[in-house]
Amino acid sequence: MRNNSRGFTLIELLVAISILGLVAVLGWRGLDGIVRARIAISNDVEQTRGMQLAFAQMQSDCAHFAVSTSLRNRVTLDVAPGRITLIRNVYSDNQPSRLQVVAYRLGGGVLTRTESAATRNLKVLDTYWQAAENDTDASPAVVLLSDVDNLTMRLWFNDNSGWRTSVSQIKPAQDKNPSLPTGLEVTLKLQRYNAGLQKIFLLGAI
Repeated sequence: MRNNSRGFTLIELLVAISILGLVAVLGWRGLDGIVRARIAISNDVEQTRGMQLAFAQMQSDCAHFAVSTSLRNRVTLDVAPGRITLIRNVYSDNQPSRLQVVAYRLGGGVLTRTESAATRNLKVLDTYWQAAENDTDASPAVVLLSDVDNLTMRLWFNDNSGWRTSVSQIKPAQDKNPSLPTGLEVTLKLQRYNAGLQKIFLLGAI
C-alpha cells in the first residue's frame, strides 16, 4: 500500500515563520505603543495633581494673607519672576493668631515652598522675612511641582490701576488709605506645554 502523505516544504516553513515574525513585530509595536501612552497619561495625571496641590496651597496662603497696615506698614508681599514671599496669619485651636513667612521658589524647573515658624514677635518676624528674601532660610523646602518652565505673577489694585506686572515689591504708602494689592494672579507653565495654567487668588479673603 502506497502512502501519499507529505510534509511541509522548506519554502512553506520559511513563509510561515516570516508571517509569524511579522505578526509578533506588529503585536510588540502595538503593546509598546499602549505602554508608552499609559506612561504619558500617568505623567500628565501626576503633573495635573501636583499643579492642583500647588494652587490649593497658594490659595490657602493668600486667603490668610496678613495685611501690612495691621503690621505697622511692614512689607508683607514680595513678588518677582520665579519667586513669591508673603506673610500669612496662622490660626490654631485655643491659641492666639500668629504670623508666618512663606516663600515659593522656582529653581531648576522645581517649584518649592518653605515656611518659617509661627510667631507673634515682630522682630523675630523681621528676621524670618530677611532670611526668606535672602534665600538663607534653614527651613526644609517642600517640593510642590517639577518640570516647571516659569512662574509669573500679576497683582490687582483697587485704585483704578488694575493689574500691575512691573511691581517687584509692594510697599504701603504712608497715608491713611494706602494702595494695597487685593488679588494675585499666578501663571504656571510646564516645560512640556506651550500654554501656562493661570489662577487668581484673593489676598486676605479670610
